[in-house]
Amino acid sequence: MQHFDVFVIGAGMAGITAANKCASAGLSVGVTDALPFGGTCAQRGCDPKKVLVSATEALNIAENLQGKGITGKPEINWSDLMRFKNTFTDPMPAKVEKGFQKNGVKTFHKQAYFIGKHKLQIGEQQIEADKIVIATGAKPRPLGIPGAEHAMTSTDFLNLNELPDSILFIGGGYIAFEFAHIAARAGAKVTILHRGERPLENFDPDIAENLKKATEGLSVQIHLETEAMEIQKGDNKMVVIGRKDGRDLSYEAEAVFNASGRIPAIDDLVLDNAGITHNKKGIRVDQYLQSISNRHIYAAGDSADSEGLPLTPVAVSDGHVVASNIINGNTRTIDYGAIPSVVFTIPAIAGVGLTEKEAEQKNMEVSVNYQDASSWFNAKRLNEKYYAFKTISAKNSGKILGAHLIGPEATETINLFAMAINAGLKTKDLKSMIYAYPAFGSDLSYMV
Repeated sequence: MQHFDVFVIGAGMAGITAANKCASAGLSVGVTDALPFGGTCAQRGCDPKKVLVSATEALNIAENLQGKGITGKPEINWSDLMRFKNTFTDPMPAKVEKGFQKNGVKTFHKQAYFIGKHKLQIGEQQIEADKIVIATGAKPRPLGIPGAEHAMTSTDFLNLNELPDSILFIGGGYIAFEFAHIAARAGAKVTILHRGERPLENFDPDIAENLKKATEGLSVQIHLETEAMEIQKGDNKMVVIGRKDGRDLSYEAEAVFNASGRIPAIDDLVLDNAGITHNKKGIRVDQYLQSISNRHIYAAGDSADSEGLPLTPVAVSDGHVVASNIINGNTRTIDYGAIPSVVFTIPAIAGVGLTEKEAEQKNMEVSVNYQDASSWFNAKRLNEKYYAFKTISAKNSGKILGAHLIGPEATETINLFAMAINAGLKTKDLKSMIYAYPAFGSDLSYMV
């Protein structure tokens, strides 16, 4: 049995951060991942997705400015785009492993599961560690319907050699909308089935409604309050049986993708063998990200039931906190603050801080400023139809509490609002600033 001071399960951003930081402090460290090193963001999520989005951004700008200085419409060459995407993803596992080796981290490439309080089985080997970090990330939520095995995942979408002529997404969250925008602009016929009353339920409903209209403008068919009941495989098509208002309806597509959300990837760890308390949100942890039931265990990123959102920057922060607490003892807690969240559609939507509904539920006296800004210069110069915002501030103090946007550069503007909220700034502070103009950031002074 090999012994380590620290052993990390999962080589995504949380695991990479924790492992390398502990090794740099002189601890003996091992890490394993059954999947290629690099994690979801670098291999199967944020980064490759954004490469595909970048191509559609170029296409969208050219289309918006047809007859306004631009002639000739570009087209997306899917195979070329995929080859470009692969230049980012293919080198990543070797790059991560090289970094581990440079820091003296011993690497494994097998699934790990617990056989004791701080003991693991990894393939043919048994590992014992004083501290074990669970950083296994998340995985697609099982559909749990007949024929679910015929549905592909977001990972499959990001590795399509050819784009299907027609695609159906089950689920109405950010994964479905981001991929729907990519696929529709690349020429596919796209359908979204969502069982809820509205899509993108974690975002402000008025901003999300703008995105719904923009998505339908791409000829994407969005069917709400429609629950997928079964997937049937035909000769050349998939058929999804959806139920709406008690009636069964059928929807055909060449490919079906599970976009119903993600859950912590902890099912294969046999956590009960180590007495690790967990729930559907992940490993139950305290303010130090240490297991509440097994003090040998820490959890970080999407596998931890913490107050952080399932986002890559949160995972990195968690990795730093866990490593610090292992190295120095439990002295560091994490303050997540106001974390911005983005849907990388075109136009993108973004939000940070309180929503209008959350403020109402807390009986807070707030001022809400919701406006369509499509007539503003920054939208008109790009001929962008959708540009809107909703900002929420304390009625008495003017302190900024929340911001929700749709439109060009919303992905960058939301970071400015996040800084303002975390710094405790007030509306008067943003109004009195002098901005670079006509950058999108200069619109902040008119949004509060």
